[in-house]
Amino acid sequence: PASAPTSFEGPFGKVLHQVKAVIDTPRFSKDYKCNKIFYVLCPLNLNDIPDIEQPNTMSITKKFNYKLVKSGNIILTATSDLKGYIVGQAIQLRTDIENKSGRDTGAVVASLLQKVAYKSKRWIYDLRTIAEVEGSGVKAWKHAEWREQILVPALPQSILQGCSLIHIDYYIQVSLKSPEVSVTLPIYIGNIAVNRVPLSPSRSIQHIPSAVVPSAPPEEEEAASGYHPMDNVSIPTKSHSQQQPFSYAPGLSFQEIRVDSEQTGSPNHPTLCLSTGATVPYYAEGNVVPVPTASSLILPPEYSTWGYPY
Repeated sequence: PASAPTSFEGPFGKVLHQVKAVIDTPRFSKDYKCNKIFYVLCPLNLNDIPDIEQPNTMSITKKFNYKLVKSGNIILTATSDLKGYIVGQAIQLRTDIENKSGRDTGAVVASLLQKVAYKSKRWIYDLRTIAEVEGSGVKAWKHAEWREQILVPALPQSILQGCSLIHIDYYIQVSLKSPEVSVTLPIYIGNIAVNRVPLSPSRSIQHIPSAVVPSAPPEEEEAASGYHPMDNVSIPTKSHSQQQPFSYAPGLSFQEIRVDSEQTGSPNHPTLCLSTGATVPYYAEGNVVPVPTASSLILPPEYSTWGYPY
């Protein structure tokens, strides 16, 4: 039926579909039974979510003390180009950090988080980091800008329609290690991409307005030392969990589905695969060959045979 939820399997719960056949034998004889598991994918159309095509922005101001008698402010603003993505799409992320203090900050880290909530007698939560990228810190009295992207690996969709016991949420978290401050952007992951004009990676993020307030002279104790002009700098990336070429471990492939040269480019004959970790079927377009894995981690998909970005 149309109300059948998408297949899903996690460490604390699963949605399983199977067909079962039984041969009913005469009395005192053993019945013959067999069953076959099949997978259901109920696609999530991101365009059905309100304002999904709008940029996602969050800002926070943190006041902290340093050198015992001095205080300063950090303004952290994170912006993503959309509020919803599909597997293989790049999350264009922009981070603005305004360091209104005489102290250098620690490294800035952007993470893609998955939170799965299971409803039983009590709520059980499974929180894991899917991908992570780290940038350098910000010097004192600097206004820094950091532009990065996170590629969405094979992941279950955000909404399991027809299932009220399992809730899947995704977040982009941007945080500073010192002083400790972070912002969280909720996002959706679906199967049908947001309907908009595609943008190139170099231009897609330029149209996002900056929410950073113009710099102002320091307050309180810092005012005694005079006005400090804010210099604009860019933050280099130190490390990325999704190195190139990307490793691919989506789980299983199904031998019943034949992929030949004619079917490869056809949207009517996609390859049915399984993501690792918290599992759900998804359809991969293009010449992608899934390989089995015993790992419980969710790894990035294979992009070496696709156009970059996908």
